[in-house]
Amino acid sequence: MSRAVTVSVSERQRTILERYRKSKAGTSAQLVERSSIVLMCADGMSNTGLGRRLGIDRQRARRWRTRWSENQERLAEAEREGASDHDLAKLVRELLSDEDRPGAPPTFGAEQLVQIIAVACEPPEESGRPVTHWTPRELAAEVIERGIVETISPRHIDRLLKGGISAHTRHSTG
Repeated sequence: MSRAVTVSVSERQRTILERYRKSKAGTSAQLVERSSIVLMCADGMSNTGLGRRLGIDRQRARRWRTRWSENQERLAEAEREGASDHDLAKLVRELLSDEDRPGAPPTFGAEQLVQIIAVACEPPEESGRPVTHWTPRELAAEVIERGIVETISPRHIDRLLKGGISAHTRHSTG
């Protein structure tokens, strides 16, 4: 069994992490959890113990322990260079944020998706369409004609209307 990576936090870092851990408003649940993980790691808790205490899997504890450990020198350097509390907090928040995910960026923004759905809720006759119900092809043509999007396939429209907005789309738009 391998030993867990050692985690240390300075007093300033601990103050920032404690503030995130205790914050109810304006702090995401992820940041609260990750701050707790780092603090408990610094206090010597094992990944298994963290998992039991926080109700998470060991891999998640290991991921954030390792991420913090790999960036300890960067944090210490910022402090040595006289980073303000605000700048240090920003660095800690950045360190505990999700990394960019692979894949293409989202094609449409939240506003465009809302507008597409709004058009789908209108009767097609109001747009001069010779149909009683929107078809994916008619709706795609209409949202392009209105300038909501430059291009969209009928298949994409069909997926939006049948499956709703996917978890990936929800994450990337808000």
